[in-house]
Amino acid sequence: MTTTAVVNHPSIFTHRSPLQSPSSSSSSSPSFLFLNRTNFIPYFSTSKRSSVNCNGWRTRCSVAKDYTVPPSEVDGNQLSELDCVVVGAGISGLCIAKVISANYPNLMVTEARDRAGGNITTVERDGYLWEEGPNSFQPSDPMLTMAVDCGLKDDLVLGDPDAPRFVLWKDKLRPVPGKLTDLPFFDLMSIPGKLRAGFGAIGLRPSPPGYEESVEQFVRRNLGAEVFERLIEPFCSGVYAGDPSKLSMKAAFGKVWKLEQTGGSIIGGTFKAIKERSSNPKPPRDPRLPTPKGQTVGSFRKGLRMLPDAICERLGSKVKLSWKLSSITKSEKGGYLLTYETPEGVVSLRSRSIVMTVPSYVASNILRPLSVAAADALSSFYYPPVAAVTISYPQEAIRDERLVDGELKGFGQLHPRSQGVETLGTIYSSSLFPNRAPNGRVLLLNYIGGATNTEIVSKTESQLVEAVDRDLRKMLIKPKAQDPFVTGVRVWPQAIPQFLVGHLDTLGTAKAALSDNGLDGLFLGGNYVSGVALGRCVEGAYEIASEVTGFLSQYAYK
Repeated sequence: MTTTAVVNHPSIFTHRSPLQSPSSSSSSSPSFLFLNRTNFIPYFSTSKRSSVNCNGWRTRCSVAKDYTVPPSEVDGNQLSELDCVVVGAGISGLCIAKVISANYPNLMVTEARDRAGGNITTVERDGYLWEEGPNSFQPSDPMLTMAVDCGLKDDLVLGDPDAPRFVLWKDKLRPVPGKLTDLPFFDLMSIPGKLRAGFGAIGLRPSPPGYEESVEQFVRRNLGAEVFERLIEPFCSGVYAGDPSKLSMKAAFGKVWKLEQTGGSIIGGTFKAIKERSSNPKPPRDPRLPTPKGQTVGSFRKGLRMLPDAICERLGSKVKLSWKLSSITKSEKGGYLLTYETPEGVVSLRSRSIVMTVPSYVASNILRPLSVAAADALSSFYYPPVAAVTISYPQEAIRDERLVDGELKGFGQLHPRSQGVETLGTIYSSSLFPNRAPNGRVLLLNYIGGATNTEIVSKTESQLVEAVDRDLRKMLIKPKAQDPFVTGVRVWPQAIPQFLVGHLDTLGTAKAALSDNGLDGLFLGGNYVSGVALGRCVEGAYEIASEVTGFLSQYAYK
């Protein structure tokens, strides 16, 4: 289930994850992985180590001694020019580097934090295994290809496609229809609401306006108030932790938006897409890939952390941790010069191309000297805070009406903002994947905060747990059950980028500004570009890697 962003909320509808952001410049995350930083492509250091006061903390910092050393000559050795530097070792950056390295292995991935993986944060302790960032992924072919290519095929775990998903409405958790045959019987919507949705889907609704619609405007116009209030509004809270009155339908749910554009209605567009697929069949599917059954979500045996770990293992010393990028300059001879603060001192690299996969606000600061217009556009994207609260109850604490054969089954539940609960949604972690909790215990991952509840950043961990526990006792947990066992609380101050109305135009402005300033070979990537779901970050990585390899293939002939 996704109550998505920062970490990629996996929606219980689309199986996405909410906290899916790319790598950050912050170095406050716990250390999970250390890689060898030596014996790689030559670089040069022109600094010494000194103990100074940095931002109020007494620490060991790099102090530049001399920036005038010619970058082409270091200790008499010729400095190699890299084909690509990927800035940010979140899942987007790692996947981009993994794909590019197949044709251009002369690359490097740099990360400001002391671990790779971005906001993917898997924790194992006391018999529990839980996620504090993205929770799962939609097992699309690009996602499965990446997993298989990284040697994780046997570690894939998929949820039960028949497991129900629920939405809280009028004090009751009501199942969401999982297939067409469920539509006449589910009680989340009234008969008039279902009829309104059906007529709107076939085109009996107001025509599209002449401006970009928000998600709320598009859904209310096409499918009616009940679909919006009881399905789409909680879905937006789950995927984006966002406000559907401000999210762009075109940017956030482009595939559905395109159906109306191409077919005149949602159903018309669906039929047209089916016809086009039959006329233009896809190439044969990779026989190595597993075939998921139905609509489900995936993870790995030891959590999502296994994917970035596997990619880092393959990239080896190409991944540099605790490297903070301080500047990028355009070289007169073509390409770029990147300067870093590293544990070894100030280091500079030459590269033909750069992919910025850090959050947009980080990229904005770095790119401002190169293009003010691009920096201004990137700084305008909004990342609201989200907290991931993981707690456990004994099996007997679950309300009897929520049990099936004595167990809590399902993906999870979403909560419309109108229903008087603060928690955005809850994922049934121990029901979704195996070996997530000790026998007799239920593990629940809860997301709270988002664009409509930014006050969570001022709350203590105990206050967040109390809010979640109070909400769950209204519909899932017995009111007099014992207090939960708290496994983890993680607050992400800047979690999921919001694809607001105008998002695609703003992104286009940033890209155009880079091009207008002659910054060819400098690419933007990450979840604010590709999409907030973990699967979309991986799919986008293939797309961006293709752009980079295309550029490098032309560069060779210049």
